[in-house]
Amino acid sequence: MSAPVSEIKSAAAARERALPMQQRRLSVGDLLRQAALMTARDWRAGELTMLLLALVLAVAALTSVGFLADRLHQGLERDARRMIAADFIVRADHPVDPQFAAQAKSLGLETATTAIFPSMINSTAAQPLSRLAAVKAVSPGYPLRGALRIAPQPGAPDYAARSIPPPGTVWVDPQLLDSLKVHVGDTVKVGGRDFMIGAVITKELDRGFAFVNFSPRLMLNEADVASTGLLTYGSRVTYRLLVAGSDAAVEAYAKWAHERVDDGKMRGVGLESLQDGQPQVRQTLDRARHFLTLVSLLTALLAAVAIAMAAHRYMRRHLDSCAAMRCLGVSQRTLRALFVLEFVGLGVIGGLIGIAAGFVGHFVLLRWLGSLIGVALPYPSAWPALEGIAAGLVLLLGFALPPLLPLTRVPPVRVLRREWGEAGRTAWAAYALGVVLFAGLLVLAAGELKLGGIVAGGFAGGLLVFTCVARAALWGAARIVRSERVAAGIGWRYALASLERRANASALQMTALAIGLMCLLLIAMTRNDLVAGWRQSTPPDAPNEFIIDIQPDQRDAVTQYLAKHGFPDVEMSPMVRGRLTAINGKPVNPDSYKSEDARRLVDREFNLSYTTQLPDDNRIEAGHWYGNTDKPQISIEQGLAKLIGVKPGDTLRFDVTGLSIDAPVTSVRKLDWGSFKVNFFVLMPPAALKDFPATFITSFHVPPEQRAVIDGLIGVYPSLTAIDTAPILAQVQAVMEQVIDAVQFLFLFTLVAGVLVLYAALAGTRDERMRESALLRALGASHRQVRAVQTAEFVAVGALSGLMAAFGAQLIGSVLATRVFDFYLAFNPWLLPAGIVAGIACAGLGGWLSLRHVLMRPALQSLRDA
Repeated sequence: MSAPVSEIKSAAAARERALPMQQRRLSVGDLLRQAALMTARDWRAGELTMLLLALVLAVAALTSVGFLADRLHQGLERDARRMIAADFIVRADHPVDPQFAAQAKSLGLETATTAIFPSMINSTAAQPLSRLAAVKAVSPGYPLRGALRIAPQPGAPDYAARSIPPPGTVWVDPQLLDSLKVHVGDTVKVGGRDFMIGAVITKELDRGFAFVNFSPRLMLNEADVASTGLLTYGSRVTYRLLVAGSDAAVEAYAKWAHERVDDGKMRGVGLESLQDGQPQVRQTLDRARHFLTLVSLLTALLAAVAIAMAAHRYMRRHLDSCAAMRCLGVSQRTLRALFVLEFVGLGVIGGLIGIAAGFVGHFVLLRWLGSLIGVALPYPSAWPALEGIAAGLVLLLGFALPPLLPLTRVPPVRVLRREWGEAGRTAWAAYALGVVLFAGLLVLAAGELKLGGIVAGGFAGGLLVFTCVARAALWGAARIVRSERVAAGIGWRYALASLERRANASALQMTALAIGLMCLLLIAMTRNDLVAGWRQSTPPDAPNEFIIDIQPDQRDAVTQYLAKHGFPDVEMSPMVRGRLTAINGKPVNPDSYKSEDARRLVDREFNLSYTTQLPDDNRIEAGHWYGNTDKPQISIEQGLAKLIGVKPGDTLRFDVTGLSIDAPVTSVRKLDWGSFKVNFFVLMPPAALKDFPATFITSFHVPPEQRAVIDGLIGVYPSLTAIDTAPILAQVQAVMEQVIDAVQFLFLFTLVAGVLVLYAALAGTRDERMRESALLRALGASHRQVRAVQTAEFVAVGALSGLMAAFGAQLIGSVLATRVFDFYLAFNPWLLPAGIVAGIACAGLGGWLSLRHVLMRPALQSLRDA
């Protein structure tokens, strides 16, 4: 392909002016000045527009999420003390050993205590209503960090509480007032004592996300707990000792406490520091960040492909001018330095513009996620900006410079002969290095190995597989249409032969087009299938009411009561209490586990259940479902099995009311906890547990207007406990909608980057296509024949690219759904035809836009312009 004569002349003139400098070693200033002239010339010619736009999009997408994550991290660190109301906490399922408080006082630290437990609260009206509440008894001095905010009435201005509730008084959440139909100043019954409602709680930062804390809060003075009669032997209470003081004293106390708890093997005692903060808040925000990070990574991936394709076209169009420069005495080293300086400068400029766009974009994300975060965040640090600059340079140096290496090694004879010498083979090693650097960038931007590794691995695997498939398909298709046994028109024969003749360029084009379509299809799945899967895991009609402690003699009566009041399909699940005592004959010892969660689980009783049917929201991951059998067998939950090191074939022993049950593990189940249905860690056949004492539990969806049915049920059966999970569902669904809105915003970056990739992929071989079409015209081909060749070529390229993209998107989407977002994604049969149609449409539209003028102009003019 020949460069335009004017371009060669301008390059020669520029190099003639620089010739005196070429005869000696160029100084840094000379190189910078010459690189600036090259950049200005290329910018005026429009050669750098796509490179800069792709770079800006990638950096903007990455830094918008980076700025948000940095502010969240700083905010969580800053507010950690307020979020736990202390600097350090000793937590226990029994009253905290007095030695912990004594040691804190000896170090000059402040202390306070809390005790949290669930209890039914009753109004004192003529027709009393009941509601489960999370009761919190606090001591003077609480909270040690931050402030509890209260108001005299719901909706009234709030203020920081200067003390704890006075004796005989309670403070409550507004939801509890609504449920019990009471007001501030009325009385409620807590256990065996009446209390006056003194204020409404508006903000309690250390509330936590434990299951009991999703019930409305009732706070009372620690001195009043004994008079309620609620805390007896066997009560489920979480006791906390709050500690605060200087950093040095807290650090010394934490070291002492860990020695007592870890080395002293104290059971039922846990320690929390401000690094733990609110782990549930971190987990929720991390899942939201996974969605946002996925979109930003795909945008960066698309930008990398667009940059590589644009740089490849830049290289093809500058080969002749670089050969002319070599003829004028410019050395390879000088050429290399000039191109590096030009593209480093472009990277810095694009990075700065992208950082500015990302900084503005993160405010949009923050606005959508603001109610989820709920606190004022500090301004971001400089790290996201530095990472943005680094991302821009990695993208340019990794994907723009490899195609440019042939420009520095092009032989001077290129001016007279169409030879590349060894220049065409020098870029592959640089491409491999660029892919490695880019994979590291993706992992770094993701902030974790799993998500970044999946996206980076999918990118690298897609490049390799798509290239091999494209080459094999071109080779096979060309030989099929040449066969005399296959009747193919001249359009198909010439199109496939042309694709095979420039096999490298065609395979590169198909690979880029497939990568671009794969990312767009994948992000479409994120917006649709993945988001729908997350929504389906917690649907709007998910159970929001749990009834527990149903005795066997109450089971039928409760079922009939609920059926009579509009809930006919309520299922009662049996629940048997049992303690794990041995695994494969070896006694279970909590001290043998490193994980605190594992020690806590094996040190308490499990809720066992029995059934013959696999619950519809459970999925067998390993082994087989035991079905209808009389032999004792166990199906165990996947997370518990991993935590305690159990697999199919192991034998577990449970102690139930003093009797032992030995049974083999025959299956491992994955549960959908987000469905809010009744689920159990351990299931057995009915024959194994039906003779043991059991209570029953059920869950179902109760519309707000039918809430009175539950109050009536508790009135008839006071021993039952009703747990309202509606606040949990509302919070989960609010988080989902906020994250989805944020993903929609970032999708705009991805969409524009995808369009750039598609344009770059199709424009990469535009000059060759124009030249070939003009030659066909010059050799006497009709408009119809040339159009048939173009159509066949675009259909072949688009169909194959779309097919590969659909398979790649389905595979990576399934891996992300199961490994990152933790839900099952079914195979979408419509993805394959959608990918093929999208590929053909994109290739056809791009080809028509780039070649529509060829048929309208004389062949000689097209050849001259090509």
